[in-house]
Amino acid sequence: MRALFAATSFRRIFTRLIRPTHQIRTMASAAKDITAPPVEKQVIVHEGKRYVTVKEGLAHILVPEPSEEDKENLRPDQAVRQVFYNPIQQYNRDLTVLAIKAYGKEAVQQKQASHSKLEKIIDKKRKREAQKKEQQPNKAQKGADGEKATTEPATDATSAETVQQEAKDAAEQETDVPVDKGDEQATNGEAKKGKQPPFTVLDALSASGLRALRYAHEIPFLTSVTANDLLATAVDSIKLNVKHNRLQDKVNVCHDDALAHMYTLIAKELRAKDPKGKPTPSEKYDVVDLDPYGTAAPFLDAAVQSVRDDGGLLCVTCTDSGVWASNGYPEKCYSLYGGVPVKAWFSHEVGIRLVLYSIQTAAAKYGLTIEPLLSLSIDFYIRVFVRVKKSPAAVKFQGGKNMMVYNCDSGCGAWSTQMLMRNKPSPNKKGSGVFYKHTFAQGPLVDKGCEHCGSTMHMAGPMYGGRIHSSDFIKRVLSELDEAPTDVYGTTPRIRGMLQTALEEILLTPDEQEAEKAKEEAIKAGKKPDPAFKEAELAAIDPYPFYFHPATISGILKCSCPPEAPLKGALRGLGYRVTRSHCKPGSIKTDAPWSIIWHVFREWIRQKAPVKEDNIKPGTPGYRLLRLGEKKKKQQGEQTEDAEARKEQQSEQAEGEKMPEVVFDEQLGRDDKTVKLVRYQANPRENWGPLNRAVGKVPSHHRKD
Repeated sequence: MRALFAATSFRRIFTRLIRPTHQIRTMASAAKDITAPPVEKQVIVHEGKRYVTVKEGLAHILVPEPSEEDKENLRPDQAVRQVFYNPIQQYNRDLTVLAIKAYGKEAVQQKQASHSKLEKIIDKKRKREAQKKEQQPNKAQKGADGEKATTEPATDATSAETVQQEAKDAAEQETDVPVDKGDEQATNGEAKKGKQPPFTVLDALSASGLRALRYAHEIPFLTSVTANDLLATAVDSIKLNVKHNRLQDKVNVCHDDALAHMYTLIAKELRAKDPKGKPTPSEKYDVVDLDPYGTAAPFLDAAVQSVRDDGGLLCVTCTDSGVWASNGYPEKCYSLYGGVPVKAWFSHEVGIRLVLYSIQTAAAKYGLTIEPLLSLSIDFYIRVFVRVKKSPAAVKFQGGKNMMVYNCDSGCGAWSTQMLMRNKPSPNKKGSGVFYKHTFAQGPLVDKGCEHCGSTMHMAGPMYGGRIHSSDFIKRVLSELDEAPTDVYGTTPRIRGMLQTALEEILLTPDEQEAEKAKEEAIKAGKKPDPAFKEAELAAIDPYPFYFHPATISGILKCSCPPEAPLKGALRGLGYRVTRSHCKPGSIKTDAPWSIIWHVFREWIRQKAPVKEDNIKPGTPGYRLLRLGEKKKKQQGEQTEDAEARKEQQSEQAEGEKMPEVVFDEQLGRDDKTVKLVRYQANPRENWGPLNRAVGKVPSHHRKD
């Protein structure tokens, strides 16, 4: 302690002696006005206050210059660690910009394609109407000239309006995407000028406005971004940063409660009607970004209604990992997300599925369905990207995509899932296809005791049971990453590693693999994919959720932990697929059942790492999993009639009469390491994390970066 105090005192004395002699003079001489072009580390003086410019991506934000007292107390790496800026969150912002770019390019192309198709249909309709007029006898010549002059314009106007409406309806039927009237007018007008269709983003909880600034700088097809915040000081900071970055034409600053802003937009959409009673042009956002301090649950209902319902993108962050990834507050988790967490090593994936479940249930009330594109557990928070669509027919499938989880948390750690409903395909009357029946699920599928170790099973959920990633979307983000300059996106190595790991997590069933091949062949041949593929995707669930930790299992069995390569080689040698989870390093994700996993570990103990059986207490999960009670009974020549032995016999019968031979092939278990990837984050510095909440009286559901 004395040495630490002496070192701290020396650092403070040294800082007092050295820093004022060269830094302050340089900064004072280099101080510039707010109108100066933004440059990293420059000093800006505005209305008597001094700011330091911090650059991230292509954006620059102004951070209040630390006082002399702060300079003495803060470490060098804490010089810009202020309320409104957390540099650790750069990974989140880099990833979000790339994800919006990958999504937006496809969305803009679809807008352009749908409206160009609409224009062609309108032109064809007009030509048909003109041909009909030419072929019909001109009866108007028999009437008076005045009568002809008064009737023809009205007929032409009515005909043109009818043609446009019919063409619009036809375009919607062919493209299966509703054509928004606002986009129709804007896009048609801008197409003539050679401009792109509108693409808008809402940064609902903007804080310093850094996200909005980066979106405006780095997304070329973005037309406007709204930066909203409730705190007056945050809004002043956003306005200052927007002015400094010269983005007044793209960034709209809004001082409002995030919920009030979104519900005001929703109310405006519901009330707005034209003289004929039809909806007016929509002002919903293409992308809604929620990045609160803590949970995003209070904002979900408004967010799913504020984003476009023809495939808009909803980006959600939840930083309350102590709620959804722990077993300390199950009542709080249920009140926020509608489900109960687990006490298990795979709790972070359960947290992702709980958040997706809450988004899904919020959207379903309004006939909206969600498609998870990318769902990641990062550091201390969750970040999910979901596509929102208006489809009452697709909402019917959601009951069969949610599940309960039975977890052996007090024993071996095995789990079993139970879907809430079934989406059952049945042949239609013509026999040319299938339709889906939405029926009750059978259950329960497990006993109150674990089938492997006999310990008590506990329930968790309900939670989302479908796929949490889209392979196509991840590939598009990786494609954007290939073109991203590393000096702008400073976290590209980690983004690439995590996205590649998430892509490898997707383990398709044999039926899904055949469907994907058929779909790709149809696209290459220029044909439309079979409509049955779409319904199959709606009904698809994730048959292999979660992951396990070899070291944890080895601790239960009291044996040395097998290396990763031999363990993977053993499972692959038995015909199963093995990968890892992005959630935690050292994880194993496989399509092998638990009976095979336990068999492999028993063989590891028998072949490679024998255990001292006397050290394993009777009645423990490890004692039952290794069947030591049965072994001792056989050695003594006694019959196994007690309850303990019967449990072991039932466990053995459940696994089958004969288990396959296990070979720990290290070569087979090695992954391709030709490309080195940063799959998991190393701590960037000590005491890093979400930082403190912003200063000011704001509702608890608001956050300042």
